[in-house]
Amino acid sequence: MIIIENCAVATVDADGTEYLDGHVVVDEGRIVAVGPGHAGRYHRSVRRVDGTGCLVTPGLVNTHHHLYQWATRGMAQQQNLFGWLGELYPVWAGLDAEVVAATTSAGLGWLALSGCTTSTDHHYVYPRDGGDLMAAQVEAATEIGLRFHPARGSMDLGRANGGLPPDDIVEDTDTALAATEEAIDRFHDPDDDAMVRVAVAPCSPFSVTPKLMTEAAALARRRGVRLHTHLAETIEEEGYCRETHGCTPVEYAERLGWLGPDVWLAHGVHLDDHAVGRLAATGTSVAHCPSSNARLGAGIARTRDLLDAGVPVGLGVDGPASQEANQLGAELRQALYAARLRGGPTALTARQALALGTTGGARCLGREDQIGSIEPGKLADLTVWRIDGLGHVGIDDPVAALVFGPPAPVELLLVGGRPVVERGELRTADERDLMRRIRRAHRTLIRRSRA
Repeated sequence: MIIIENCAVATVDADGTEYLDGHVVVDEGRIVAVGPGHAGRYHRSVRRVDGTGCLVTPGLVNTHHHLYQWATRGMAQQQNLFGWLGELYPVWAGLDAEVVAATTSAGLGWLALSGCTTSTDHHYVYPRDGGDLMAAQVEAATEIGLRFHPARGSMDLGRANGGLPPDDIVEDTDTALAATEEAIDRFHDPDDDAMVRVAVAPCSPFSVTPKLMTEAAALARRRGVRLHTHLAETIEEEGYCRETHGCTPVEYAERLGWLGPDVWLAHGVHLDDHAVGRLAATGTSVAHCPSSNARLGAGIARTRDLLDAGVPVGLGVDGPASQEANQLGAELRQALYAARLRGGPTALTARQALALGTTGGARCLGREDQIGSIEPGKLADLTVWRIDGLGHVGIDDPVAALVFGPPAPVELLLVGGRPVVERGELRTADERDLMRRIRRAHRTLIRRSRA
């Protein structure tokens, strides 16, 4: 049993319950109590955590990522999405299981240090001689200790057939579908406390055929797993859809059966009123990635309009090659700033930003009954933020300190009650070893791309 007390608590429950001086009690991987003041006495072995100077929130949920890109950070710095992809596709052709294991470990470790307890990953590049990349990811995620939602991506539309990716890094349609179903068979866990859940995730309208999109959706629904893809990220993508399919990206997705409560879409930047309405009416979720959108100059998503329409919205850091900071805690502020740049100072509050990163993310992943808020019975995925340092002193509102202030150090990160970060240090892996492996992975990919 773990008791965290003498701390501020933001539960992010439906009522927005908060305690300036509160406690949270964890037992056997679940939250058993939350409330004001001290937790009182328990007649059993208890670890008491003094949270003086800290804020406890639900663990953050990252709804969109490309972990393999950690090995190609800092490249294509002045490109839009299509130019950026064109420069990096040939480098990613050198991926193998060793590189993917290193990038997954480093990326998830870094996310943990920024307050994240659950992360997706959208991996869609599978070189023919790359090895067992999904197994490498799951093994790395198990080592780090975060809940992991790998989305088995795919591309089957190469340049020869009008797509953007080079032909040598796309898969045959049937091969991609078979590999996706195999990933579900091997790794998907439907249990409430699952550490690994697999999603079906063809990459994008400009890299996937309509056949793969349609059959992937049918596969996911037959197997009872969720669907994920990129959509409406850039104006160039919209132009591609209008020219190739004669409609907008959202109209194209709906035509193929890709709207619904089991779907979450990455980005959703370029949406007209009709598109926002269709997402809301169908219960489709959006993974909002403000820093990546800014880095690539893709535009500012209509977050306020989506929320007002009733669209579930979560946060994503996106890949480390299009958002090198890759800190989910910092993305709370970025989401708030982006919303206010578009809609003014009332467009998003600090608490609404925190909700995007917690309950919103849980809804995207279909796990709102298990994670995303601090309530008895839910899984004990918690972040304890230290907000009493020089960078936060003088901000009386603890949630404002977290969101408006500089990135807050993580005093304690629990996933199912298990400590993953303590006092700002990763406890499940050696950070120096992660750094060595990433340097080697980066050098390997660059060398292969120049061969």
